[in-house]
Amino acid sequence: MVEREVGKVGAMLPVHAVEVGTEPLDGPMRNSVGGWPFLDDGQEWPECFCGERMALFFQLDIPPDVEIFGGDHLLVFHCRAHNDASEPVSAGGRLVPRYWDAPQPPYPRPFWRVLLQRHAVLPAAEAEPSVRALPLTLRPLMDTLNSRGLGAQTFKVGGTPSWAQDPEYYRCACGADLVYVCQVPEGMEFAVHPGQPEQAYSIRADTYWLFLGNEVYLLACPAHCDPAAVWPANQN
Repeated sequence: MVEREVGKVGAMLPVHAVEVGTEPLDGPMRNSVGGWPFLDDGQEWPECFCGERMALFFQLDIPPDVEIFGGDHLLVFHCRAHNDASEPVSAGGRLVPRYWDAPQPPYPRPFWRVLLQRHAVLPAAEAEPSVRALPLTLRPLMDTLNSRGLGAQTFKVGGTPSWAQDPEYYRCACGADLVYVCQVPEGMEFAVHPGQPEQAYSIRADTYWLFLGNEVYLLACPAHCDPAAVWPANQN
């Protein structure tokens, strides 16, 4: 595996901090928490195995200077009703075919969907109904490595992951080594609209979590073999 691909020399790689604004959005924005998802033509809003439409937690345009994925539009969906951690289904570090749809015991399919869209031009007609729509701003960040060679523990795109435990490396079912692209910090809260159903295991009734509030490291296929070829590694 090439070190540059897994972020071990992240001090030399472009990295952008992702900041969440406070003023609610009243219209579509490509960089947002919640809001109107920008999906490729023919890409449907993902549904959970339970039949419920997944909530859009956030979306953003990956800056052009982030290698491999620069210019892609990243969207992270997660079922409101199912709040759990991801468990890789692999053999020898190689994820199973169509791992984004594969069983996630005890569930018959995953309760999340992460997409890298390459031609997302127009927003969906409807906004995400549960997660409050807030703007995201991306700013260049100095991702100085600590004594363990880990990057900053923050919401960011690019750079070096701040692995809370041992680093995780996976090979896509297509044969390509997955590459780190984005990180969501542990315990990040996503505000919800008043009156929305409470999420199981969340910290408060007005807040949703991704993957039980674990730190999330998004590892994507550099070959872009499928828009959903992204694995969300969870640690705490």
